[in-house]
Amino acid sequence: VSFDAIDSALHSLKNCQSCINSGMDVATQVALDLVESFNDEKDVNNMEKVMFEFAKMDRELNHYIKAFEETINQVKREKPENLPDLEKLAHEKFLEMESMISDSDLERNEKYMYFKDQLKEMKKQYNGNDTIEQIDEDLAVTRSQMNFICPITQVTMKKPVRNKVCGHIYEEDAILEMIQTQKQKKKKVRCPKMGCSHVDVKGSDLVRDEILKRLIDSHEKQ
Repeated sequence: VSFDAIDSALHSLKNCQSCINSGMDVATQVALDLVESFNDEKDVNNMEKVMFEFAKMDRELNHYIKAFEETINQVKREKPENLPDLEKLAHEKFLEMESMISDSDLERNEKYMYFKDQLKEMKKQYNGNDTIEQIDEDLAVTRSQMNFICPITQVTMKKPVRNKVCGHIYEEDAILEMIQTQKQKKKKVRCPKMGCSHVDVKGSDLVRDEILKRLIDSHEKQ
């Protein structure tokens, strides 16, 4: 197998990974819809199993990609007189990685952990015997409408994202624009939430807050 053939294979693997990530996004939305619609717990559990399988496939693809990339780098670095069997070397590296896996590895999968976090929060909001209308009324009382206001734009958020470091929430486009602007000035971004001491907000620290988005949408429909 030539370097070009492996490059082509890597490109295909990364495309597969993109499809898996899209599938995980869809599965997350479906699971949250099921909880919100008070569907049978069995249906929700099935979606959890689907996400678990997605996460395992993503991990396996990561290992394939890493094995091939490490093999290519090693051969290029050593420059052997005769080109070895790249596919065989990569497969051996892959098997070595797979032999050391455990389910705890899946906790490094951001989409899988996001799914578990959001599903847990959704169950807290919607499990019980109350109707959706009663829950919405309770939420309107217990959650101040100010929670829906972005500290940057001062208007109700459309796409809220939560900062994993300090826990504060902003409008996605607004905080990303702020990060980009400060980056061009080679400056860090202080969390725009008044009183917060976090002084280095990064795009990689932001995660979508699907629960809050649904609460905002529900509030605006009333």
